[in-house]
Amino acid sequence: MKAYLLYKNRDFNPQQPLPLNEYDLIHDLELNTLFNAMSMGDDFLFDVSKQVILSGSNDLEVIRYRQDILKDCLKNPSVIREIYQIPMESIEKKRKGWLGIFTYSPDGVLYSALGMMQMFVELLRKLKKIADDHGEKFESEGLTAFFKMIQEELDDDYFAIVEYHLKHLKFQDGVLISAKLGAGNEGTGYILRSPNSKKGNWFKRVFSSRSPVYSFNINGRDEAGIRALSDLRDRGINLVANALAQSADHIDSFLNMLRPELAFYIGCLNLYDKINQMGNPITFPFPEKAKERRHSFRGLYDVCLALTMNQNIVGNDVNADHKNLVIITGANQGGKSTFLRSIGLAQLMMQSGMYVPAEKFHANLCEGVFTHYKRKEDVSMKSGKLDEELGRMSAIVELISSNSLMLFNESFTATNEREGSEIARQITSALIDRHVKVFFVTHMYEFAHAFFDKRMKDAIFLQAERKAGGRRTFKLIEGEPSQTSFGEDVYKEVFVNS
Repeated sequence: MKAYLLYKNRDFNPQQPLPLNEYDLIHDLELNTLFNAMSMGDDFLFDVSKQVILSGSNDLEVIRYRQDILKDCLKNPSVIREIYQIPMESIEKKRKGWLGIFTYSPDGVLYSALGMMQMFVELLRKLKKIADDHGEKFESEGLTAFFKMIQEELDDDYFAIVEYHLKHLKFQDGVLISAKLGAGNEGTGYILRSPNSKKGNWFKRVFSSRSPVYSFNINGRDEAGIRALSDLRDRGINLVANALAQSADHIDSFLNMLRPELAFYIGCLNLYDKINQMGNPITFPFPEKAKERRHSFRGLYDVCLALTMNQNIVGNDVNADHKNLVIITGANQGGKSTFLRSIGLAQLMMQSGMYVPAEKFHANLCEGVFTHYKRKEDVSMKSGKLDEELGRMSAIVELISSNSLMLFNESFTATNEREGSEIARQITSALIDRHVKVFFVTHMYEFAHAFFDKRMKDAIFLQAERKAGGRRTFKLIEGEPSQTSFGEDVYKEVFVNS
């Protein structure tokens, strides 16, 4: 049995390596806030959410497959949570009951496997009942196939056969084994036989004629005899004990795989509940192929800021379709960095198959998401700040490929504006030539205006809106790069209005 809830034709690998820029993405986009909201204190949910979102997918079919499953989950959250409790219950019962194959003794293996199978049958019956009661409510390809598999694999005949074998494998009437005499009268060819049938009533069984048999009894104090008899029993049940253990392992593996595949959707349900309570919108994005250049949205907001502040957040409307370069300038504290973070978060969420924090979102996939944010001064003074920035950029260049997304936030400002602008211009031009989509938040007017003056068809310029008197709306509007970051507003706030 296979779950196949994250990929159509293969299992999810929770141990797959994360991207090498994992730290930068988590730090710059504040992803731990997102993972914490999805996990609600559960370390396993945290790890799975992190794994799925950071590893993402650039396959349209995979993303749409997950989107459809998640839509089903949002319509039937209680059913999904009930299914998730089945592998959780399995883990808890194994932990409390010390069930497991911890011995090489055939008798010990058989005993442990019987205990596990009896527990698994109970859990599989619960899963089958859920499929029978609720399977028709689901429309996605993934969950429809999942419930169909459960109903076909776990039918009445399956449970009848399993319970029949479990009953007989307890060997309440002893073990019937046949063997042959080999060289030196050593036993060979040990075969476990079905127990003799007890047909008819007790009267016939007592008084009917029997085949002649030779038997002997072992004294209870004969330790060597008892040990020899135990060895004979182990030889007889060895194959069936291993077969039962393999069956138990198969079901255990299914439940162990079901847990992480469902965990991602449980995390999405947890996050949805939090977002819904704050009154913020979500939407399922329209993804396009990586070679396309689509990036248009309405009401896009920073979901991590919303979670931190626990309130509704101002969203932005932008149409950057067919653009390779987006440069954002304007007033301090005007929402530029928040906007940039919302771009990265939405991209990662979309490529993991999730909804995104917006009213509408349409974007192309990318081969990778990269961030280059301004860092604090290196207190160890092992290198200058500009050296550190260029070092990080060099590491990114080693990893980045065509059709990736690059997010710059106040980069290359550790030197004078002329030098910083030239460095930023050359790096940005090289990335665009490499077919990398670039979002750049900057106060370097010389850098921003150099691209604006080119009147590039594949570039768009946004400003942080500032009303009269310095009031910020935290909205971005399209317009020519601003020449100042409005330090005058800061001066008035600190020295005039205080």
